Amino acid sequence: MSFLSREREPTVIQVVEPRPRLPGWLFVGMVGVLGALLAGGFGVWAALRNAPTVPAFRSSQIEVTPSPQLLVAVQDLARVETTELHVEKVVDLSDHQKVLFGLVDTKDAMLLVASGRATIGIDLGKLKAGDVTFDESTRTAHMRLPGPEVLSTALDEDKTYVYTRETDTFAKRNEALEGRARKEALAAIDAAARDPEIMKRSRDQAERQMRALATQLGAKTVDVTWQ
Repeated sequence: MSFLSREREPTVIQVVEPRPRLPGWLFVGMVGVLGALLAGGFGVWAALRNAPTVPAFRSSQIEVTPSPQLLVAVQDLARVETTELHVEKVVDLSDHQKVLFGLVDTKDAMLLVASGRATIGIDLGKLKAGDVTFDESTRTAHMRLPGPEVLSTALDEDKTYVYTRETDTFAKRNEALEGRARKEALAAIDAAARDPEIMKRSRDQAERQMRALATQLGAKTVDVTWQ
C-alpha cells in the first residue's frame, strides 16, 4: 500500500465553552467582603492573644490591714505555775427566734469544737507580811501560801473551729453566736480546772516546788501551811 493510499486518522476537535465572567461590580464587592472578614478575624485573634487572663468566676483573698499597737498596761507578776490542763469541749449553741408575728419558730444553730488549756498555780503577790519567815538558829522556813487558783485559760486557735452552722430559712444569722460559743468553751475549761482533784494536785505540786526552793536557799526544814 502506497503512502498516498493510507487512511488518515480522524481529527478530534474539542470545543471549550467560555466560562461566564462575573460583573466587575460584583467581583469588587466580594473581594471587599472577604477582606473585611479577614481583617475582622485577625483583629479578634490579636485581641484574644493580648487580652489578660480571665480570672476565676469567684475568688477570695484575706487582707490584713496594719494598725498601730497600743500598750495599755504592764504588770509585774509573781506566780508559780504548777499544773497545766488540756481540755476539749463541743459547744452546741442555738439562737431560737420567732418570725411572722410569732407564728413560726426558727433558729440559727452552731456546733463549735473547742480545744484549750488552763494554767493553775499560786500567786505569790498575795503574800502578806509575816507569811514567810526564817529561823536562822534552826534554819527552819515557815510559809503560809495562798491557795491555788486558775491563772489563765485560753483556746487553741489552730484546733478550735466551727463544725457546723445551720441557719433556717426565715432565721436571721446571729453574728455574735460564734463569740458566745467561744465564751462558753472558755467557761467549760475554767470549770474543769476548778475540779477539787485538780486543785489538790496543784497544791501538792506547789508545796513541792516551794520546799525545793527554800532548801536551795539554805533551809533544812520547811513548814508549809495554806491561807
